Amino acid sequence: MPHLVILYTPQLDAETDMTALCRALADTMIVARDDAGEPVFPIGGVRVLAYPAAHFAVADGGAASRAAGGSGDCAFVWFHLRMGRGRSAAVHQRAGQALVSAARAHLAPVLASRHVGLTLQIDEGHEVFGAKFGNLHSLFDKS
Repeated sequence: MPHLVILYTPQLDAETDMTALCRALADTMIVARDDAGEPVFPIGGVRVLAYPAAHFAVADGGAASRAAGGSGDCAFVWFHLRMGRGRSAAVHQRAGQALVSAARAHLAPVLASRHVGLTLQIDEGHEVFGAKFGNLHSLFDKS
């Protein structure tokens, strides 16, 4: 873990490169540092996955957007980061703000042309069972 899952309304696929957004957010996570200068997230644990919603309804269906001169086609993106316990509130805040900044930068052209709701949520996990296995982390272990 950490896993950042993005759920979004599918009309955004025609307006932005979601794969590039995933890469930008993963890179933001990789460079995040704690108060001691240590990485917040292990490189091998960083995962950013994006899913368009097959079915959706956003706000009033676009009536307010049309009345305000917009397209009437409102969109939404939910960013949900789940990380393991042990990081300070300050680290949570810095990581969250860095992710918000990266998402805003990537989505700026979309935000300039349509009404979009954006939400980023960070949760800390308290697993009742956790198993990590596979060989991905060994690519990045330097010890």
